[in-house]
Parts: sequence; C-alpha cells; structure tokens
Amino acid sequence: MAQTAPAEVKEDFKPSTLNQPGKEYPMVNSQGYARFRVEAPQAQSVVVSLGLGGRGGTKLTKGADGVWTGTTEGPMDEGFHYYHLTVDGGVFNDPGALNYYGSTRWESGIEIPAHDQDFYALKDVPHGNVQQILFPSPSTKTSRRAFVYTPPTYGKNKNKRYPVLYLQHGWGEDETAWSNQGCAHLIMDNLIAAGKIQPFIIVMTYGMTNDVRMGGMRNFSINAFQTVLVDELIPYVDANFNTIADQAHRAMAGLSMGGMETKSITLNKPEVFSHYGLLSGGTYSSAEIKDKAKVKLIFLSCGSKENAAGVKSAAEELKGAGINAVSYVSEGTAHEFLTWRRSLYQMAQLLFK
Repeated sequence: MAQTAPAEVKEDFKPSTLNQPGKEYPMVNSQGYARFRVEAPQAQSVVVSLGLGGRGGTKLTKGADGVWTGTTEGPMDEGFHYYHLTVDGGVFNDPGALNYYGSTRWESGIEIPAHDQDFYALKDVPHGNVQQILFPSPSTKTSRRAFVYTPPTYGKNKNKRYPVLYLQHGWGEDETAWSNQGCAHLIMDNLIAAGKIQPFIIVMTYGMTNDVRMGGMRNFSINAFQTVLVDELIPYVDANFNTIADQAHRAMAGLSMGGMETKSITLNKPEVFSHYGLLSGGTYSSAEIKDKAKVKLIFLSCGSKENAAGVKSAAEELKGAGINAVSYVSEGTAHEFLTWRRSLYQMAQLLFK
C-alpha cells in the first residue's frame, strides 16, 4: 500500500527484522521503502506482490550475474506485510524471509519499522507464556488446536483466577496469526509491566473461516464455529486454566472476518460474553443489542484508510443508547496488522474494568 513517494530514496537500508537467520534481503529503509534481491538466473520475470492476497507488484530487474533486484516505487505503510514472489508465473515464497500464515497459505513477511513500535517491542520485562492446547471437539469429530496466552504472574498464586479474552484472526489466517503477526503476547507483556492493565488470559483458535473464498463472506454460516467455541473450547479452557468462568469476565474480539464472527456470536450468546471488540470487523447498532445491561464494553476500531467515519458514528450511536462504547482509529494504516496491533493495545486497557 504505497504512499506518495518522496523526491529521493535514502540509502540507509537495513535487513528486515523478519528475515531468515543470516539473510540480508529483503531490506527496508527509514522512509519505509522495501528492497528485494532474488537469485533466479534462469528466470524471465520476477515480481514481488505485497499485501493480503498479493495486491500490487514490484517488478525486479535482472543483473548480469543473474540476480534480480528492485525497490518499491513508494514507501509502505508502517508495520507487517505479507508478500510473495511470482517467478515466470509461478508463486513462491522469498527464501530470505520468514513465513506467516495468511491468504490461506504460508506467505513471506516483511516488517516496516513503525514510529510507535515500542508498545509491541520485545523488552526486558517479565514474559507470559503462549502454549498450544488440543481440545476435544465432538461436533467436528476431532481434536482442535488453540493457543493460550497466560500472563507472567499466572500460576504463582494457585488460587488467583483471571478473565479471558477469546481473540479471533481474519480470513485467510489461522490461530497462529495473533501471536506471530500480531505480537499479542508482547503487547500484553508490555502493558502488564507498565501497570496499564490487570492481567488476563487470551485464547486464540481457528475460526473455520477459510472454507469461504475471499469476497464470499456473506455465505459463511457461524453455526459450526459457534458450537466449537461456546460448547467445546470455553468449557475446556475453564476446566483446565485458572479462569473466572462467568460472563462478566469473558470477552470476545476479532479482526476483519474474526470481527464478523465476534458480532454474530456475541449477539447470539449475550449470556456468554460481556465485552465485545470488532477490529476492522464492522459495527454494532443499539437496536441489535437485546439486553444492554449484559454488555460492559463495545470496542470498535479500524485504520484511518478504512471506514473511520462509520466506526466513530456507530460508537456515538451506541453511547447515546446508554451502552459503554469506544471507537479507535489507527492513523495512517489500512486493513493490516499495525491497525490491529494498535487496536489490541487500546482495547486491552479497557477490558474487565
């Protein structure tokens, strides 16, 4: 998602922080440009496609040594971006970059340093734990996977119990996204260390969204995933972790299609969740809330390049109806992970007050 290009590209490029060990490329500079280098001496064409679904492209130029190089035409938005290579019509990942699950496949990832990256930086603070669990799912006749973030203090006092946020990924992603792309655990660690939030648990599972092709979300039925989440995962988490197992201490939020799932399930099951969050995932209206007394918080967010006006007006309408609603707009971002990292940072400070 290129912005207006400055007159001159600064030659202060450094390796992306998401590169494979020992790999110099891809590189990024202080203005947000990205530069790529691909060894493909027999290729006739190499294009770098950046962003969810590979929209846009940077054509690389072949040198006499058979190495292809190129720089984006303009600076990228700050934060994380998926990308892949198209080599002579075939789609490949960049061997220089780490891979992240998005667009229903493992994609290469690149990080454009953000001016406010401190809130999701790896710091010398007490760290929580992200563990994989396998929970029984009779409805799908298998065991399903989830990742559970427990805060640094978890387990030190055996009698202490914690609220829980069920946090959903977007279309094309899976239960690894909020940790790998979203830095959710680092955001939580830093907030807890700064004394800005009371610790809580986060549970991240696969939202069963990828059976729906992009653009066909209106055909997605929430029923199967609602059964997995409400009837199978939540009872398992409450039985195996020190949770406060009641509606007042349970939240659900999601980004993009995960927000759509959140809206459907919270409206269907107001007795299960009290805090709702839609991150680039639509809005609520007060008419949709059946029992306003059951809702402790509605958090609505998006990037400034998205439907910012709609998010703000929806929050105002909810507040006018007596519902605790908060809107947040991430400045300078679109439908991308810096929007959602910032949204989690803001929302976490409002949950379970």
